[in-house]
Amino acid sequence: MTTISCGIDFGTSNTSVAIDNNGEISLVPVEQGSVTIPSAIFFQSIDNKPFFGRTAVNLFFDRKPGRFMRSLKRVLGTSLMKHGTIVNGSSMNFATIITSFLRHVKAKADAVAGQEIEHVVMGRPVHFVDNDPMADAQAQAELKAIAERIGFKYIDFQFEPIAAAFAHEAKLNGEKLAIVADLGGGTSDFTVIRLSNKAIHKPDRSSDILANTGIRVGGNDFDKELSLAAIMPELGYRSRYGDKQLEVPLKPFHDLAEWSKVNFLYTPKVIMQTRQFLHQSHDKKRYRRLLKVLEDETGHTLLAAAEGAKIALSSQNEHRAAFDFIEDDFFITIKRALFEAAIQDEVEKIAASATQCLREAGVRNEDIDLVILTGGSTEVHSIQAEFKRLFPKAEIADENKLSSVGLGLAYDSQHKFGKSPKQTLIAP
Repeated sequence: MTTISCGIDFGTSNTSVAIDNNGEISLVPVEQGSVTIPSAIFFQSIDNKPFFGRTAVNLFFDRKPGRFMRSLKRVLGTSLMKHGTIVNGSSMNFATIITSFLRHVKAKADAVAGQEIEHVVMGRPVHFVDNDPMADAQAQAELKAIAERIGFKYIDFQFEPIAAAFAHEAKLNGEKLAIVADLGGGTSDFTVIRLSNKAIHKPDRSSDILANTGIRVGGNDFDKELSLAAIMPELGYRSRYGDKQLEVPLKPFHDLAEWSKVNFLYTPKVIMQTRQFLHQSHDKKRYRRLLKVLEDETGHTLLAAAEGAKIALSSQNEHRAAFDFIEDDFFITIKRALFEAAIQDEVEKIAASATQCLREAGVRNEDIDLVILTGGSTEVHSIQAEFKRLFPKAEIADENKLSSVGLGLAYDSQHKFGKSPKQTLIAP
């Protein structure tokens, strides 16, 4: 039987898979004809049956009873992997949850291949966890164990920005010195690499990879900062309560602005405390909106509105966001200038990490011929402007933003498993 290998880009926001079938690299339709699937899962309450991707998102926003989760990748390497979470009244660990999602994705690839695929290159960020090598190694080990649980026997890993470079290299003429900026939902990763269509079949590319850097900042952080700057103040964020004019507790607002923390707010204790602060609030109209969101468990709907505003502001100077799920005729007008001011620190961290990558590679900004932008967060206007400022003479390549990493991982699987497959379990 022909060895078919694949690459899986398990992303914080979206996931894709591509297969190498006898030298032909192709993306797999993973949901409703699309080659990407949102990294989301919904367990319906009646029997904990899981639904995935857009189906999961739609079930949640249709207010079907159950438990909805996104940004699962950010749990890898953290204490939450051990502690787990409550799903419809029962404890469930995150390894089981992520396994369920990735098994669904693998089944799509197996169906297209017409056989059980045993060889995979899994994408990984340069750092799952910043400044913590032990947690970073733990995260990769957890992802490897999950890959084994869903049926892979030969498993390797590749940095996501390197994979994106491989995907673009297939279409190059000549040689170029490139920097890859892979800005996803949870991380931003960079690679300086020499690319050439003559080098694409080299079994060892280590001499072409000059440097890798990464930082745990991504599109989810943009959502959070936008929410805190433009939306949460209309829910009583930083308002006052009591005779001493104290500031209301900020933690519920911060947790409500993070995909991975929203579900932890829907407890009797948090809701009771919020009611107590509402009684003493100096801005009852706005603070009551916070209580309603918690009571109705619409935090993910709130975050989806923030994400929608972020996307809209990539092409518009102003966006009118609807929050009628909180109260009738409730709209917030958000200007791009406010959004860009809110994420300025994050953009500066991303630019600093890219600059560090150049420094470690021993090259200058003007030496870069090609900037490869991949990941949905590269659509943000200030990110685009920053990379044009950093590399004014370079060509910008930004096609296939959401699927180039998956394609590149399949090219890498072709190199690693195409002739004499062997198990390789060490990070690049």
